[in-house]
Amino acid sequence: MYRYNTTDQRIVDERVAQFRDQVRRRLSGALSEDEFRPLRLMNGLYSQRHAYMLRVAIPYGLLGTHQVRMLAHIAREFDKGFGHFTTRQNIQFNWPELERVPDILALLATVQMHAIQTSGNCIRNISADHLAGVAQDEVVDPRPYCEIMRQWSTFHPEFSYLPRKFKQAFTGATTDRAAIKFHDIGYRVLKNDAGEVGFAVWVGGGMGRTPVIGELLHPFLPERDLLSYTESILRVYNEQGDRKDKYKARIKILVRRLGIAEFRRLVDADWQASNTGELDLTPERVAAMAAHFTAPKYDPEAAAWTPGVTEKAQSDSEFAAWLAHNVAPHQVPGYHAVIVSLKAKDAAPGDATDAQLDAVADIADAHCFGEVRVLHTQNLLLAHVSSRDLYAVWQRLRLVKLATPNVGTLTDQICCPGMDFCSLANAHSIPVAAEISEAFDDLDHLFDLGEIKLKMSGCINACGHHHVGHIGILGIDKRGEDYYQVVLGGAEGDDASIGKIIGPAFTRQDVVPAIGRVLEAYVEQRTEGERFLDTVRRVGIEPFKERAYARAH
Repeated sequence: MYRYNTTDQRIVDERVAQFRDQVRRRLSGALSEDEFRPLRLMNGLYSQRHAYMLRVAIPYGLLGTHQVRMLAHIAREFDKGFGHFTTRQNIQFNWPELERVPDILALLATVQMHAIQTSGNCIRNISADHLAGVAQDEVVDPRPYCEIMRQWSTFHPEFSYLPRKFKQAFTGATTDRAAIKFHDIGYRVLKNDAGEVGFAVWVGGGMGRTPVIGELLHPFLPERDLLSYTESILRVYNEQGDRKDKYKARIKILVRRLGIAEFRRLVDADWQASNTGELDLTPERVAAMAAHFTAPKYDPEAAAWTPGVTEKAQSDSEFAAWLAHNVAPHQVPGYHAVIVSLKAKDAAPGDATDAQLDAVADIADAHCFGEVRVLHTQNLLLAHVSSRDLYAVWQRLRLVKLATPNVGTLTDQICCPGMDFCSLANAHSIPVAAEISEAFDDLDHLFDLGEIKLKMSGCINACGHHHVGHIGILGIDKRGEDYYQVVLGGAEGDDASIGKIIGPAFTRQDVVPAIGRVLEAYVEQRTEGERFLDTVRRVGIEPFKERAYARAH
């Protein structure tokens, strides 16, 4: 993983000192809350329903175990013993005291972490395919480009005050696991017939009040032009984006208003006028960055243990279920990518305790070359586990309730904090997620239902990505009561689609039973081996709508 140089470290250390003084002035009354607000937001500090919330950046979801242990320490000493992993591959602490936030940032700086640009109208944390560097369908490892983009975008003087927040994502695989079509800019790293590296660039995607699937802006942007062309995209948006209405300020609205052809013309014109070659990515620079992301020293004998894993699974059904759902293929024979489920029945989706974080760090040190990753599905990943270690890893994860074999199933749900924490939320989401986990806790039933991506948001800002859930749930407020709209048929990958609302919102008491009836309709309508999403697309939402609003049998 990338290690800070002296410039990186100085930037982060100086920002900590600046913010410490800003907090001192706020506590003394020298700064009003209105004056302090933009300063704290620049440092990832939000004012939530009950306390401040600090959002910590995890660039492209990659962590060393020393960093994981620091997050555990912060959860234990400065919060209430847990952290919440987000759909942007970040972590949030929900209960820090304002006077202690500078101390948290100072501790983060000692392990090359920070909260810079995790909020505000700037370029946010850059996300990536969680299987980068290990996916069997990968064409080019995107992580060096993520890091190059992170360095270019941090404190960029022209783009520190954009019309609205700006999000980017990278994949280098033939399968999109980074939701690139739902980002302000999404990049797919690929190679042309001559073996040259370039980028398919998507622009204008997003969720929130106006969910939009991004459009292809450039089919093959040469590698050298990544930064200069991105700068032109940002410049056009910065100059032409709506600054009077924040709901119309995202680049997705600008692209829709202008049309992709006109937006492309403006970007190309700016690029032709401004490209001096100063931002060109040279092969030497790319190679130097790629050197930070070399493969670990794999055991050449690892594949020999694979038959033993199969034999163990045949005698242990629980281990077999975990292998089938929480373990993904790897580029290297005898190695596997292990998804650590943060979706146990008695935990809020995405939450991890300090003890669990310490345990994951210990497991990663022993069995995964000291590396941990964060998924945008609010789970963690051990990306390099050998066949020899799979059973031991499973046993150790079970001890800390991190081995629930539900990845890709209904209970592997994405869920925002909702009204339990967020001041923007209209309805609770965490309690509904708990009720869903309780209602559908039969693993045999979950496995029979197959792949279902359920995503839930507590307000229209869509932090839970409900628009792209196979089943999406949106919490709304009706006369002070929690109600929930249900959408069906969303998807975020290569087959991206925006779900459709099936009808009037359900009460809190009725929404989980309604989901159950939707699933009953699926079982009745599906053909052999057909996924939930495919059934919805084949028959439409009407059969599901009819069943959802019917009385229970």
